[in-house]
Order: sequence, then structure tokens, then C-alpha cells
Amino acid sequence: MVYEAAIAEAARLCPGHSKERTTPGVRAVPVGALRVLAQRSYTLCPDRRLDAATPAVWYGAAGVFAWNPDAKGAAKLIAAKIDAMTRKEEFPAQTLVWKADGSPATGVTVPMFERRPRPAGGSY
Repeated sequence: MVYEAAIAEAARLCPGHSKERTTPGVRAVPVGALRVLAQRSYTLCPDRRLDAATPAVWYGAAGVFAWNPDAKGAAKLIAAKIDAMTRKEEFPAQTLVWKADGSPATGVTVPMFERRPRPAGGSY
């Protein structure tokens, strides 16, 4: 149920969501970490705009973890970062970017997170 809820939240919020792209990344995250994210209303979003050199991002202001689902190892990388951050209960407000090897990337530019547009007449 925890995995399905995280995937449903991604479907609601993430412009790059598809079941095929989202599910492997969400399923890589330990269930306890997903529960912490759910309590804080944080979301996991696949984002093909991220490049292979910097395939994982924490958008602190938006409360979103994003990864490039096409980059090899990106789902495992974001899962490891989520696990570490939830264990420490540290979620900084700024954007954090990680290189493919898991080290922090500094001085790089990543696309801004933009939530999925609301359907006409719909609400969240």
C-alpha cells in the first residue's frame, strides 16, 4: 500500500510520471523511508530532463526527489539518498544535486521542478 500511495502521488504531481518510469524508482526506496516522505508530503518524481552526469536531485523548496529514469543506476542512487536523509530527518530547503557516482554536484544547473498542471476545472 505504501508503494502504491507513493506512485499515486507521483501520478498527481509529476509531469514526467508514467507507471513504467515511476515504479522502479519508488520500489527502490525502503518502505520506512517512503512512510517518512508521506508524513512530510514529499514526492518522488522521474524526470528525463536530468542528465546522466547529474541524475538525482532534491528540490527542497518543492519537497520533491527527482531522478532520471533512463540513467543507469539513478533509481538506486536516489533511493540511497532518500534513505540517508530520512534516517537523519534532514531535508534542507535548498536544491541538492548528485552526480552519478553519488557525490554532491556543485555549480551545476538543473531544470526547475514544475508540478503537473491541474486538469481544467479540477482540484488537488
